[in-house]
Amino acid sequence: MRTPTDGPLRILLVHNHYRSDSPSGEGRVVDLEGEMLARRGHRLETFFTHSDELAAAGWRGTLRGALGTPWNPFAARRLRQMAERFRPHVIHVHNTFPRLSPAIFPALCGLGARVLTLHNYRLFCAAGVPLRRGRPCYDCLDRRSVLPALRHRCYRGGLAATLPPAMAIALHRRTGTWHRQVEGFIVLSEHQRRRMEEAGLPAARLHVKPHFFPRPGAGPLPWKERAERTLYVGRLSAEKGVESLVEAWLAWGERAPELHIYGDGPLRGPLEARVLAAGVRAIRFHGQQSRETVLEALGDARLLVLPSICPETFGMAVIEAFAHATPVAAARVDSLPSLVRDGENGLLFAPGDPQDLLATVRRAWHDGERLERLGRSARRDYERCYDEEANYRMLMAIYGRALAERVA
Repeated sequence: MRTPTDGPLRILLVHNHYRSDSPSGEGRVVDLEGEMLARRGHRLETFFTHSDELAAAGWRGTLRGALGTPWNPFAARRLRQMAERFRPHVIHVHNTFPRLSPAIFPALCGLGARVLTLHNYRLFCAAGVPLRRGRPCYDCLDRRSVLPALRHRCYRGGLAATLPPAMAIALHRRTGTWHRQVEGFIVLSEHQRRRMEEAGLPAARLHVKPHFFPRPGAGPLPWKERAERTLYVGRLSAEKGVESLVEAWLAWGERAPELHIYGDGPLRGPLEARVLAAGVRAIRFHGQQSRETVLEALGDARLLVLPSICPETFGMAVIEAFAHATPVAAARVDSLPSLVRDGENGLLFAPGDPQDLLATVRRAWHDGERLERLGRSARRDYERCYDEEANYRMLMAIYGRALAERVA
């Protein structure tokens, strides 16, 4: 029997964009997947909301967001009306927090196969990122309870802020939303799949599909033409481990290669002041730059360093580097070791340990042939697993299984 996945699909993309002053890779993934589907002839409609609208409303917006986080009937009704007009085969949701809420899933019952990409752990972790006091924490997932989150005030350090996402978790676990109202979950790594299954999601509906990055047209820059520099790309905040990175470079001293830091965040000012006081010229801060500028820098570098101490479901910067045949040195935390294989396509070091970071990177930096070899392997992995064509096949297979689950 012919299924809808044998031809063009009608796909409704649903996403709440975070505030523009806190840019997230999720929005970038939504755009990339939408462009990929459109190029292959699928018909798309989007239902997007933006957290900037809540921020612009001041305390009223904060209150409205808090009240709507567990259950927002207004957003659910608007989305159902759109779906009734569009009649999608697949409704692909990326983020419901804070303006949409999981109330959209029962509202969409009977209107298409519902697929949810899990960009983080928010289904069971009030903070979204399972990190507490600088260390990974899976208490709420392992205990299947929100009590640890409430006790430790995990979201933005306050009970009032933690209560709405904790209520959402408890409510939708209690009502069985994730077992009854979603036909397919996309997780980004095998590590995340195991975590989410242990937390209570149905194993048969969990599908591993990493993100992808469109293949650069010109191909990787030859190794000998690259600048003698390393890169960090990401938010400058404590959970990203950037303090350990700067500390390692300061300890390296005058012989350290150039470290170019792209991104912004609360630690930028203190880190810049520290580097200036130390008189170190090898560390340069560029702030938030365009995607084109960052990608050009990635293609010209000899190493990308990701020192994150927080559990990462995926590292988009990793596959962007791989696409440019740039090896990656990453912290050994959560899903990163499933992308970066030590000694094969990159390097791994202990999270939050500037001495291990320094030893690992310095040893590799003085072996240029090894770095070049790691870069070639990274490019091969990209072509096999993370380019657009491979990702499209994975996504279509997941849609097909979700449609079959809906029929069943």
